[in-house]
Amino acid sequence: MGVKYLWDTNTAIYYLQQQLPPNAERFIDDLLIENQPSISAITEIELLCWKHSTEKDEEMLHYFIKDCWVIELEQEIKYKTAEIRRKYKIKLPDAIIAASAMVYNLILVSRNIPDFSKIEGLEIINPWDK
Repeated sequence: MGVKYLWDTNTAIYYLQQQLPPNAERFIDDLLIENQPSISAITEIELLCWKHSTEKDEEMLHYFIKDCWVIELEQEIKYKTAEIRRKYKIKLPDAIIAASAMVYNLILVSRNIPDFSKIEGLEIINPWDK
């Protein structure tokens, strides 16, 4: 199983809550056939801080995170994050997610296109548009 896509936090939450529209759910299910889900360390933290999670949600989150490849905040990602923040003036969590995708040449899967679309060299797919 390969890794080609980096899931943004919103994609993971909608997927885990089974709140994706049918077209997006099919797209994500197709990704999972050949690709291990990957998330950035910031997405892992955001998922673990999920405010409205029940005990069952938290158990599901831990299993999901365990199944993911979590990209840690390595030095190259820190440098890329700083570069992105300086150039595009985006929020730190979004810059970390973008940098993680770019350093590992992954396609970002996100519904949050406006926050990421101006970053040159970042490939983005919105599953809601599939």
